Amino acid sequence: MSVVTPYQSEETKKQQVEQMFDNISHRYDLLNHLLSLQIDKRWRSTLVKSVKNRNPESILDVATGTGDLAIALAKGTSAQITGYDLSQNMLNVGIQKVNNLNLTERISMVKGDAEQIPFPDETYDVVSVAFGVRNFENLKQGLGEMKRILKENGALYILEFSKPEGFLAPFFMFYFKNILPLIGKLLSKDSRAYTYLPESVQVFPSGNELKNILENVGFKEVSYQKLTFGISTIYIAIK
Repeated sequence: MSVVTPYQSEETKKQQVEQMFDNISHRYDLLNHLLSLQIDKRWRSTLVKSVKNRNPESILDVATGTGDLAIALAKGTSAQITGYDLSQNMLNVGIQKVNNLNLTERISMVKGDAEQIPFPDETYDVVSVAFGVRNFENLKQGLGEMKRILKENGALYILEFSKPEGFLAPFFMFYFKNILPLIGKLLSKDSRAYTYLPESVQVFPSGNELKNILENVGFKEVSYQKLTFGISTIYIAIK
C-alpha cells in the first residue's frame, strides 16, 4: 500500500494528519456536508442502525473529529460514548457541539493516537471509525489496537470511502479529483487537505482487500456493505 501524506514534508504521516485537521477544523463540518451533498449523514445513519441492533452499552468512536458519528450514536443508542481523536482543534469543535446538544453525560471527548489507545483490553462493546482508518500511519497497528479494546464478540464498524463502480464512477471521480479539491482549498484555506483526500482514497485498500487485512489482524467474522454506488463502504468486523 502506497503512503500518501497531506503535506509531503519530513514530518511523519501522523504529525501531518494532526496538523491538517487542526488547520481545517473551523471549516470541516461545512465542507464535509457540502462536498458530500449531505450524503455523509445518510451513511452515518445506516451505520448507527446496524450498531443499534447490537444494543451496546459502551462505544469508542475513533477518529471522532468534530463528533458527528459520536452524536449520531448517542441519539440512536443508549450507550455511553467516548469520542477519541488526534486533533485537539477538531475535538474542541466537537465538545462545543456536544455541550450545545446537552449530551455531556453521554459523550466524553478524549485526545489521543489511534495506534496507542490508552484503554484496557476488552473495554468496549463497539468501536466505530468513520473516514479515519485511511489516515492511520500504521493501519494494522491501529486495527489491532481497536480489536484489543473490544470485548469478546464485540464489533468494529468502519465507514470509509471506497472506489465507486458503475456508470456514475467516472463522473464522481472527476468531481472528487478536480472540483472537490478546488472548493476545499477556497473555503478551508488549506491547499493540500482536499487534494490529499482523493489521493489517499485511491491508494487505500477497499472491499475484499480491507476485509482480508481485518481477518489477518484476527477478527473472526468480517463483512461489508457498499453504499451509494460504492462511493463509501461499511465494514463490520467481529472479535
